[in-house]
Amino acid sequence: MSSPDDEHFMRQALIEAERAAAAGEVPVGAVVVREGEVIGRGHNQPVRTHDPSAHAEMQALREAAVRLGNYRLDGCTLYVTLEPCAMCAGAMLHARLARVVFGAADPKTGAAGSVLDLFAEPRLNHHTRCTGGVAAEPCGALLQRFFAGRRAQQRQAASPLRDDALRTPAQRFADLPGYPWAPQFVSDLPALAGLRLHYLDEGPADAPLTWLCLHGNPGWSYLWRHFIPVFLAAGHRVVAPDLIGFGKSDKPKKEAAHRFGWHRQVLLELVERLNLQRVVLTVQDWGGLLGLTLPMEAPARYRGLFAMNTLLATGDAPLPPGFLDWRAWCADHPDYAVGRLLGRAVPTLSEAERAAYDAPFPDRGHRAALRAFPRLVPESADDDGAAISRFARDFWRRWQGCSLMAIGLQDPVLGEAVMQRLRADIRGCPEPLRLAHAGHFVPEAGEALARAAVAHFAPPSELRARCP
Repeated sequence: MSSPDDEHFMRQALIEAERAAAAGEVPVGAVVVREGEVIGRGHNQPVRTHDPSAHAEMQALREAAVRLGNYRLDGCTLYVTLEPCAMCAGAMLHARLARVVFGAADPKTGAAGSVLDLFAEPRLNHHTRCTGGVAAEPCGALLQRFFAGRRAQQRQAASPLRDDALRTPAQRFADLPGYPWAPQFVSDLPALAGLRLHYLDEGPADAPLTWLCLHGNPGWSYLWRHFIPVFLAAGHRVVAPDLIGFGKSDKPKKEAAHRFGWHRQVLLELVERLNLQRVVLTVQDWGGLLGLTLPMEAPARYRGLFAMNTLLATGDAPLPPGFLDWRAWCADHPDYAVGRLLGRAVPTLSEAERAAYDAPFPDRGHRAALRAFPRLVPESADDDGAAISRFARDFWRRWQGCSLMAIGLQDPVLGEAVMQRLRADIRGCPEPLRLAHAGHFVPEAGEALARAAVAHFAPPSELRARCP
């Protein structure tokens, strides 16, 4: 059985594991404790040291032995974040440890019960007591994040860059504030034709709700960093793609590559590939222009709509004056700094956060989508996307799911008047949340807004009772 002391010392081992992760090693850490004092520490270093024996446990055993001046570690306990392998278990038995405590089980090489149990072998002349599963969740989560990142890197290396596209260097996305999630990539969707699309996919696949978060122009999935932890804490799944041309996705060099119908098709294929179910469509700006046309293709997948400062451009009504002003400004300032624009719209952003919004666009060549998108909003009835948007309007007028709107009242482009017109086309949409100090980039309002959304989109039985 474990004790509070076990939890305490396992946290010390986790600190060592994080050091291994920071160095690019498999994140396993260990400490040796004698009479309540840590006398040896270690983390995985086989790659750095070119030493197959440089496991965390071995490093901690060596340091403890030097500290005591004896290779026998009688009365000592070793804490390690992952079940020991046969090599390390053998060293622990030779050291005459009194006890071994591990976190996550290792079903592939574990020698404390998963593959074999050296500690229970009766023919050995020393028996060390072994306790497993202490702080198993954080120990296992650290390993899962590490290997998810490694798999993403392998997929990235296996996905060649098309000659007509650019790919933002990965180092520009290092250490972004508030954005710790492992990247996911897909390049084999038919509509992509080999371009690589980036998306986040966090939380259980069978979650009660899946939040499909679609960003606008000139943002990317970084926009949702305040919402994602709240949705995950509720036990939900979050999928947040970067549109082609934005974020970590590939960026076609030519503006003409961007078309409304093509971007929509990419999103439809992604939803199908990931088999998203019980979806709350969560949209802002272009995320709504495209996203609001998705549910009618597979209504059974969708349970709710959370819309923020966006519109349906149907081509049979004038575009908002604020948007026309924005489009003209973009034409006059094609190389505007994204971070500076976000800083003006959201004065509370830190310098590091503004830099994160700039990260996908290191030069003019990476900015074709930013120049193209203002011109892609359908204005006349026969523009690309206008007819499908009219079909979508008819769908939302018959909508049977749950809806919520949040309006940034300081938005000069797609503010309250635009959102109220959209609300009139969504059956059963309640009074919106009006955010007096928020502007166009409503998700920057933060975690409180995400918590309000979680409270609104209740479990299915309650949802059916509250929504038409």
